Amino acid sequence: MKPKVLFIVESDPRNSGRPAEAIRVAAGVGTWKKAEIHLHLRGAAILGLGEWVDDLVDEDNFTRYLPIVGESGEPVTVETGSPFVADLGTSAIPHTPITADQLAALAAQSSSVLRF
Repeated sequence: MKPKVLFIVESDPRNSGRPAEAIRVAAGVGTWKKAEIHLHLRGAAILGLGEWVDDLVDEDNFTRYLPIVGESGEPVTVETGSPFVADLGTSAIPHTPITADQLAALAAQSSSVLRF
């Protein structure tokens, strides 16, 4: 059975490169096919899913690597009720809202949890 790796990204991509780097790392690990990758975005990090990422730090990582993560088989999840979801416009990456309890259950089932 493959290990499960959960990436929780909550840094603001408008002023930090951490979200873009997290997505780049998740895509890289996912392409090895040695682990199941799950990406969860919280708070302002949700803006990385948006149609327009030009104003985000390291925007190339969002346009280049986020589709790879989206194709990994696991849905990209976002924080339920976040006001940033309304600011996305048309997202090219399908995403599923989950509650804090669902995120906790996902973390408990994961072999590793990385926070960015």
